Amino acid sequence: MTNHTRRTQAFIGAVAIAGLGSAIFAGSLDHTMHLSYAVALLVVAVLTSRLKVKLPGIDGNMSMNLPFLLMAVVNLSAVEAVAIAAMSTIVQTWPKRSARFKPEQMLFNVSMLALATSIASLVWHSGAFTKTSALSDPVMLAAATVMFFFGQTAPVAAVISISEGANLARTWSSIAHLSFPYFVLSAGVAAITDLIGHFTAWPVALALVPVMYATYRSYRTYFGMVPVIGATPLTRAAAIGR
Repeated sequence: MTNHTRRTQAFIGAVAIAGLGSAIFAGSLDHTMHLSYAVALLVVAVLTSRLKVKLPGIDGNMSMNLPFLLMAVVNLSAVEAVAIAAMSTIVQTWPKRSARFKPEQMLFNVSMLALATSIASLVWHSGAFTKTSALSDPVMLAAATVMFFFGQTAPVAAVISISEGANLARTWSSIAHLSFPYFVLSAGVAAITDLIGHFTAWPVALALVPVMYATYRSYRTYFGMVPVIGATPLTRAAAIGR
């Protein structure tokens, strides 16, 4: 076992512990449950989790279920949001029939999404910003999205840097540059559903499935046309939200 392998395994173990701890803490908080909406979001998050776009120059991908994970953060309890993120990530990471199952990759992806979702939910549900003005919800959503963004991109960049000896800052910058517009789009979708409310938001979630499929096709076409200049392929990268 090489030193890189040991450090990679240690990092994955640390992410798993952090993900489990944050999920337990977030789940212990008292939030109202919305089971019917949670089931609807789970269905659409799972359906779109397999729509993955290969990021050019990086051995990683971007899943089209991100808007539904942010919708879960904004509209559901922390425990519901974490459960949806974990289950959809399992489906997203599950290998195709011809591929080999990699338990360490599954553990890393699920733990990473649990950690990112827990932190984003804690920010959204926290009392750091009072809801006494029209700006409070947008500010809270922006803060939650930023935490979700770093919670997904930073661990992926770190595991690539550790396992491959790549430059951490450069790797994170590449991932962030490619995925940031998608996070902005997803935050906008989450904001719209927050304004609509719980009772009518789940039909909107279902209606967004063909929209996300169209987005998936657009990203595939665009990334397929992007020339990767000076990029070094990086291996062992986990899937992004993702």
